[in-house]
Amino acid sequence: MSIIETENLTYTYPSGTKPSIRDVSIKIDKGEFVLITGPSGCGKTTLCRCFNGLIPHFYQGELEGEITVAGLRISEQPIYEMAKHVGLVFQNPENQLFALSVEKDVAFGLENLGAPREEMRKRVDWALNLTGIYDLRERAPHELSGGQQQRVAIASVLAMQPEIIVLDEPTSFLDPLGAKRIFEVIYDLNRKLGITVVLVEHRLDLTARYANHIAIMDDGKIVLDGEPREILSSEQARLIGVGIPKPTRLYQILRKDRVNLSNTVPLSSDEMAAMLREALKSQ
Repeated sequence: MSIIETENLTYTYPSGTKPSIRDVSIKIDKGEFVLITGPSGCGKTTLCRCFNGLIPHFYQGELEGEITVAGLRISEQPIYEMAKHVGLVFQNPENQLFALSVEKDVAFGLENLGAPREEMRKRVDWALNLTGIYDLRERAPHELSGGQQQRVAIASVLAMQPEIIVLDEPTSFLDPLGAKRIFEVIYDLNRKLGITVVLVEHRLDLTARYANHIAIMDDGKIVLDGEPREILSSEQARLIGVGIPKPTRLYQILRKDRVNLSNTVPLSSDEMAAMLREALKSQ
C-alpha cells in the first residue's frame, strides 16, 4: 500500500522561470527505505518539501498534479497536520534549531503535539541516546559544531516517531564514521518500527546497502526508479553522473574481465569481499 504517491507533480517557485520538478510520478510503499539521488540542482530538495506540505503552503508558487501522503491530499492539509505524519530533517540544521538548549529543541515537536510529560521525557532521552548527544542536552544549539547540530535536528524528528521520516542530506556536516552511525540508526528504525524512510543522499557508498527502493532524478524529473541493485548497475545511472558505489563499479569491471562472480550485484564493500572470497574458493 502506497504511503506516498505523486502523479505528474510539477512545481515552480514564485520567482522561478521554469519548474524545479516536472511531471514527477512516484509511489512509495509503507515501511520502505527509499533513497533519492541525482546531480545537484535536479529537484531533490523541492520534492522533499512537497512531502510535508511546505510546498505549496509555505513556499507557495505554482503546484500542478496530485500528491497524497499518509492518505491525505497535501493541497488540503495545513503544515501542522502533516507534521503529525511526516518528519523532515533539513540539509542545514540551523534552519530548524532555535531553543535555548538541545533538550528543549528535541522536545519542541512533542510539546506541540501535547504529549504527556512522562512520555515526552522517555522519547527525548531515547532520541538523544540514539544520536549520541545525550551529554549535550543542556548545551545551547548555537554553541555546537555543524555535525552536532545535525544530530540535534535528527533527534528532534526521531523523538516524534512519525510514520514517515524525510531526510535531506542529513549527514552533510558529519565525517564518514559519524554518518555511518546515523544511517544505521535510521535503518534500525525502519526495520524495527516500520517507519517509512525517504533519504536524499549523494554518498551512495554509505547508503545504498540500506535502501530497498531508489529513485534517480535529473533536470527535475525522475529518470530511474526501482530496485537498487538493478538501477545502480545500469549504464544510464552512470551516464547521469550518480556516484555509483565503488563495490558495484568494481563488480562491473571484474565481470567484463570474465571473472566468475555471483549474479547478485554488491552494494557494499562487505558484500564485495564475501563475493571475492567465494570466487577464490571455487578456483
